[in-house]
Amino acid sequence: QVQLVESGGGLVQAGGSLRLSCAVSGRSFGTYAMGWFRQGPGKEREFVSAIRWSGGWTRHADSVKGRFTISRDHAKNTVYLQMNSLKPEDTAVYYCAADKESTMSSSYRQYDYWGQGTQVTVSS
Repeated sequence: QVQLVESGGGLVQAGGSLRLSCAVSGRSFGTYAMGWFRQGPGKEREFVSAIRWSGGWTRHADSVKGRFTISRDHAKNTVYLQMNSLKPEDTAVYYCAADKESTMSSSYRQYDYWGQGTQVTVSS
């Protein structure tokens, strides 16, 4: 079992920055891929970024490339999502997720464990 706890959400003006954190605990997550997804009001859950815990390979959705960066800290067992140049359309609940098969898939169905989510609101 893996537990995920997100933090770092909040209200920010357009053009601003936020850093989300996902604290990971449990067994055997060192071989997993970690993902960030988001879900805006009335929208489906959308892939944002993913990283392999081992090796650090990353991928980002086209909508956030060049603005968001995913990273992980082995010592702190934490995954981060640095979000810069935020836009009102980035407003959503952001979720951290873990994929046992480490596929780095953009499909939320591939992920086995989820955090509770953290709200990000970008004002214009």
